[in-house]
Amino acid sequence: MQKAFSLTRRHTVMGALASLALPAWAQGGKYPSRNVRIVLPQPPGGAADRLARLIGERLEAHWKQSVIIENKPGGGVVIGTQTVARSAPDGYTIGLLGSSLSINAVQRKDLPYRIEDLTPIARAGYYTVALVASSKFPANDIKSLIEYAKSQPADSISFGSNGIGTSAHVAGEMLNHMGGIQLQHVPYNGAAKMYTDIAGGVLPMGFSVVSSAESFISSGQMKVLGVTSLQRSPMYPQWPTIADTLPGFEAINWAGFCGPAGMPREITQQIGQDLIAVLKMPDMAKSLQASGFELAPQGPAEFGEFIQSEIKRFAQVTKPLPGQK
Repeated sequence: MQKAFSLTRRHTVMGALASLALPAWAQGGKYPSRNVRIVLPQPPGGAADRLARLIGERLEAHWKQSVIIENKPGGGVVIGTQTVARSAPDGYTIGLLGSSLSINAVQRKDLPYRIEDLTPIARAGYYTVALVASSKFPANDIKSLIEYAKSQPADSISFGSNGIGTSAHVAGEMLNHMGGIQLQHVPYNGAAKMYTDIAGGVLPMGFSVVSSAESFISSGQMKVLGVTSLQRSPMYPQWPTIADTLPGFEAINWAGFCGPAGMPREITQQIGQDLIAVLKMPDMAKSLQASGFELAPQGPAEFGEFIQSEIKRFAQVTKPLPGQK
């Protein structure tokens, strides 16, 4: 009897120790049971920051747990993305990433992570992006911009973006390629300084998320030359597309959530479902539209396929950066 009791006790202790090694969801705990961190590879104050905080507030109310937004800009969004990739795969650190994830996979060979180091969770949708220019810039649309650029020396006209390897950067290179012109790229760490430079006449133009530049546009300091989507934005139908002049031009700026590789399928699915649920809340949809964000949610599997399709698409329209071959 003593031997049987010892074996039973041993199995009980071993079972208890094994359960401690399991994540909370596997022990029957409710996810999340503590704070969740959303890493944003962008500086505070921009469109992505506003989107992250808007979603974070809704998730916080839905989960009854604090959601902390952590801005980690730098390295063409590489620093923040690397933070996500190297986090524990327990669902308590996720990242709000964007088109740069797919672009960097094509352009850069020095990345400290691979696409396979991330778990797609949910796509949220798209930002409306436009080529904006100083109100004093000679051209008022894409056709007149191309004509003006061709009359000037190569690289004498600059365009700004929110960083190397961003969708804004790629949009400019596509404009150069498809328009047969040569604009000089000027990368910024975020868009705020770029706006003041355009409004002040220091920089002629730049690709911008419309919602974050609206105050400059409405005040007449900047004007819109064209939007980068294939079709006109349903939120800004008054502005023509670049594709109206250059058929086939498209450089969308999507936003979606990823976690580190190795996340349990159950947690990935739950976070994806919760994100889509809060995105589809009526007041949320209205707030997103007011921010110039087009809702286009996808779950984990579909979002993963979308990321891969974007990598293939960008591989056809861009190339590795100098020194990255």
